[in-house]
Amino acid sequence: MIQNAGGPIDRRTFVGGAFAGMSILGLNAQPTRPLAGATPMREFGKTGVKLTIVGQAGARLALTRNKDVARDQVRHAYELGLNYFDCARAYWSGHSEEVYGDVLSGVRKEVFITTKSTHRSREGAEKDLALSLAALKTDYIDLWQVHGIKDQEDVGKAFGPGGAIEAFEAAKKAGKARFIGFTGHSNPNVHVAMLKAYDKWDSILMPLHAADPAYLSFQEITLPLAVQRGIGVQAMKIFGNAFLLRVLSVEECLKYALSLPIHCAATGCSSTGQLDDNVRIAQNFKPYTPVEMQEIARLAVTAGPGGLKGAALEYWKDGGGATFQNGVWK
Repeated sequence: MIQNAGGPIDRRTFVGGAFAGMSILGLNAQPTRPLAGATPMREFGKTGVKLTIVGQAGARLALTRNKDVARDQVRHAYELGLNYFDCARAYWSGHSEEVYGDVLSGVRKEVFITTKSTHRSREGAEKDLALSLAALKTDYIDLWQVHGIKDQEDVGKAFGPGGAIEAFEAAKKAGKARFIGFTGHSNPNVHVAMLKAYDKWDSILMPLHAADPAYLSFQEITLPLAVQRGIGVQAMKIFGNAFLLRVLSVEECLKYALSLPIHCAATGCSSTGQLDDNVRIAQNFKPYTPVEMQEIARLAVTAGPGGLKGAALEYWKDGGGATFQNGVWK
């Protein structure tokens, strides 16, 4: 969340809600519901799986503060034809996984569910996996990820004796995880270290948004290597934790990310209106030209407090002063 004088502001306070009953003429008119099944799909790296280019991100379900509401939203995402559902054991103290399990277990073969573990040891990761499988009401995860890699110490722990990679390899071998990958927000060079430490990753999840090129850029440093490896690329922080919405529209933010060589974008939505906005944009998506990308990036760097860029905007990156607590950057 970001702050204003009256308190915290969620990712899209006014989008997908406040204007839902207005047309450009100021008349009462509800937006057209996106067409079910019309969202474009892309091949997810070398996995052979096709994913909708946008999906439901599990962390923001916590903002519903109500599991019934969250279940309705996940059900709505499925009914729209989305098949990409991002999650993590740490999200909403496990409730996000439980919501997915309640809604998606009956259509398990039709959806692609990801989850994550913050543990760097084999023992800790294996315990997380058991909890995740139980909460999700399934006997396998489509994509299981090492969550929130932030520095070289994390890399060393994950690949050291008794490290998390042992649990991930064992899970894949046993069929409890179809694919394995890793995530992180802090430093693109650490992501590069993870890619160089292991050549069997199936995927990567990283911040990719319009302001990223200006500071410790995942787009410039990590993305080219991921593309070269041919692994599945997931984008997150599309809206820069709402900062970018100070100067860019939702459509500009999402189109920027989708114009990059990625396969899918995990978009944080806490209402069906926000979800509809994302899906509507995805269904009408046409890539930006290089010139348009440069212009959006130019505007994006003024989105931080007082127009500042870098750490003042992307506080989750190294030098930004954020901390990683319970699977979420704060």
